[in-house]
Amino acid sequence: MEITASAFFSKAWTILLAILFFGLIIIIHELGHFTTAKLCGVKINEFSIGMGPAVLKRKKGETQYSLRLLPIGGFVSMEGEDEASDDERAFNNKKVWQRLIIVAAGAFMNLLLGLIIMAVTLSSSTELIGTNTIKGFYETAVSNQNGLKEGDKFIEIDGHRVWSERDLSFLMSRSEDGVFDFVVERDGKRVELNDVAFKTEAVEISKGKTVNMITYDFIIVGEKPGVKNVLVNSFTQSASIVRMVWLSLFDVVTGRYGMSELAGPVGTVDIIADVAADAVKQSNFENLLFIMALITINIGVANLLPLPALDGGRFLFLIIEGIRRKPINPKYEGYVHAAGFVLLMCLMVVITFNDIVRIIHS
Repeated sequence: MEITASAFFSKAWTILLAILFFGLIIIIHELGHFTTAKLCGVKINEFSIGMGPAVLKRKKGETQYSLRLLPIGGFVSMEGEDEASDDERAFNNKKVWQRLIIVAAGAFMNLLLGLIIMAVTLSSSTELIGTNTIKGFYETAVSNQNGLKEGDKFIEIDGHRVWSERDLSFLMSRSEDGVFDFVVERDGKRVELNDVAFKTEAVEISKGKTVNMITYDFIIVGEKPGVKNVLVNSFTQSASIVRMVWLSLFDVVTGRYGMSELAGPVGTVDIIADVAADAVKQSNFENLLFIMALITINIGVANLLPLPALDGGRFLFLIIEGIRRKPINPKYEGYVHAAGFVLLMCLMVVITFNDIVRIIHS
């Protein structure tokens, strides 16, 4: 298939935009570690954006600042981080609470970035901000015949608290039969509705695999963006995304979703590139901003997972140290993180391979 120069450059700039956004996420994350380490008086040997061979290096004071070839991560190398050091400014010689803050700061900055992007998205939107309240039903609706009524405000869906409008579509999409247990607020009272059924339709999403798509047959109340509801929804929608990430990870672990359905850096870049291209065509960047908020919050949450080689794994070791009032042998902790890093890299190779195969066949 012949590719024109205009088509090539049209795709290239969106991919470049996606890579730059990943770079921003990495910088924000590492700045969280860097800034809190500096505030706690930790000696920093290197601050690096990217992985692999160094492209640019510059030493300022005691710290070397590096830009590395592969835009897939970054790191802050602190004295005494992975091995014992006698330097009084070493990471390992700081109080447990200081090390906990330093380790968690990267993920916190990603979550903060996501919150800010969400606020920008909502405040700049030309559309109404959705609520949890039913405004009305479509003519073909069946849920109003099974218990729901106009004016109902969703409080829970299948035992999960509803924080924002985004919870409605996500929590309901997890159902396999289109039947739900709701808790709603009706006329100021809490009402429980069991076995509320919606229409479903079998849709093929890939070769040999079908899912039941639920027909959302109600319309929700919308509000014009204002200072108060933008601020409130920035937090509630960000919290909804955090839970979305946790529940999605749970679904992967329990086998509901296969490895082939996960997206790594390559797949994510391709998604951002496609959304960016559509945003330019439609002169509407709301979806692009939401995808960016989703990704940075996703990365923040994933980094806090209590797994070796991730910030969450280090955080867990520090909590254990705080409880024991005695550090775990750095040698053994190093072995655990090294093994975790190897497994993480193997997982990334598999996911990246699936990303490439998916892109080729799309």
